[in-house]
Amino acid sequence: MTFIKVLCGALVAALLSAPTWADTPSLRVAVLKFGTVNWELNTIQHHKLDAANNFSLEVQGMVGGAAAKVAFQGGEADVIVSDWLWVARQRAAGKDYVFIPYSKAVGGVMVSSDSPAQNLADLKGAKIGIAGGPLDKSWLILRAYAEKNYGIDLASETEQVFGAPPLIFKSALDGEVGAAINFWHFMAKMDAAGMRKLVDVSEAARDLGLDPDTPLLGYVVKGEMLRDTPQLADGLAAASRAAKDLLATDEAEWDRLRPAMNAKTDAEFEALKSGFRAGIPAPGPIDEAAAARMLALMVDLGGEELLGKATELPKGTFLQNGS
Repeated sequence: MTFIKVLCGALVAALLSAPTWADTPSLRVAVLKFGTVNWELNTIQHHKLDAANNFSLEVQGMVGGAAAKVAFQGGEADVIVSDWLWVARQRAAGKDYVFIPYSKAVGGVMVSSDSPAQNLADLKGAKIGIAGGPLDKSWLILRAYAEKNYGIDLASETEQVFGAPPLIFKSALDGEVGAAINFWHFMAKMDAAGMRKLVDVSEAARDLGLDPDTPLLGYVVKGEMLRDTPQLADGLAAASRAAKDLLATDEAEWDRLRPAMNAKTDAEFEALKSGFRAGIPAPGPIDEAAAARMLALMVDLGGEELLGKATELPKGTFLQNGS
């Protein structure tokens, strides 16, 4: 009887001292409803990688990147996904935002399978569809690459059509543009549909002296989180890495995710899976010297319109905890 009382007392004490789900802090992540980051977030939730890292992940689907930024800046979300150049711009403007690496995947230029183009010089006089606007970072890098290697100014020697990624994707498949610059997952779909890659942005970046292994996209958090609840930012980074490790090797995990991937064919599914895996950054801290070189090039190409007051890499841009 005494043993039972002691055991019951120990169990009660353990239950009272253990953190409950209600005590677990929530992390509100605002992302595009159908963005590829949802595959990673789904993996985190499905395998309870958030709970394993002492937080509860709450995903808020947004209609666009601008809406996510408004929610983040207004305190309605704790995390968004953006590129670190935007974070650098915000830090230069006095906002304490910090970048946690998510993906190094970038897009490129796609042409039809029967296009005679063999390099960017062959696009002179062509109509190019570009996902984003005139300050799209891939477009700026490709312009610099074309000028360096072929002596042409793509902006003045081609006709550009700027639009949302799905619109550019459709225009490319319908043959309404002679070439298309789009994000990696639309490139994967175009490849699966029979289009041909002319050049990768990563290839152009390397030629320009940049490091294509520098992750461009990442989770953005506020500096106050790092000060007040550093375990939350570290937990997010750890959960993200654990999800990536699963997605890098586990075929069954991709089969589970397939219904959410909007892959219309097996070829498209395989291309999307391969593209995501290729974009997984290596663990460990970001090479800030390499990032500084990229920012300097973007300052030259896009100036204040792109980067605001940021003329060099602001200190504290990256969460450098080795995750």
